[in-house]
Amino acid sequence: MNQIIKSPLWLLPLLLGTCLNAHAHGSVTLAEDQCVIQIGFYSAHFAIYQPQTRQHEEYCEDIPDITESVFVIEYLHAVMREVPVDFRIIRDTQNRGQFVNWEDIEKIDDLEQDTVFFQAPVVRPDGVFLVNHEFTESGDYIGIVTAQHPTVDRTYTAVFPFHVGASDWGYAPLFIGIAFLIQINYWIMTGGLKRWRARRQ
Repeated sequence: MNQIIKSPLWLLPLLLGTCLNAHAHGSVTLAEDQCVIQIGFYSAHFAIYQPQTRQHEEYCEDIPDITESVFVIEYLHAVMREVPVDFRIIRDTQNRGQFVNWEDIEKIDDLEQDTVFFQAPVVRPDGVFLVNHEFTESGDYIGIVTAQHPTVDRTYTAVFPFHVGASDWGYAPLFIGIAFLIQINYWIMTGGLKRWRARRQ
């Protein structure tokens, strides 16, 4: 038992799980290396592409360049092909951050004023909803997807924050941070901290 506690590797699964879960937020989650957006009881695969600068590279939320961006929502429920779906992008002018939810959106006095893009409700029988928007400014944005219920007067929403113009570091800072924390943990558990304190006395 003591060997497990002293080993620096015990931190790795915990840190990886925490950091990867933090990578996606709002109504978008990361599942089996694919982004999934939850719109009420509907779910769909979700991806963003920047073909002019990143070719076929796929992003879950934050996108690195200020350029044309293609949002792709592939329906996982067949019934979504029968209902109208709309898509809106607004500026995060109130700095709501990664924990933004629909209640925050409802409190906005003038949604149109913050809106930079809006795709009116449309039915996609092929099950693929495409949105093309060219960003002209970096900053924090919020995506809002709305879908109707197939039989009753009910609306479902998905809200997700994302950043445009993010640095293209990929997962490098994540692994550097993990390696640093593992090394510190190992140093403490093997008595390095005690020896350092003893030398200073």
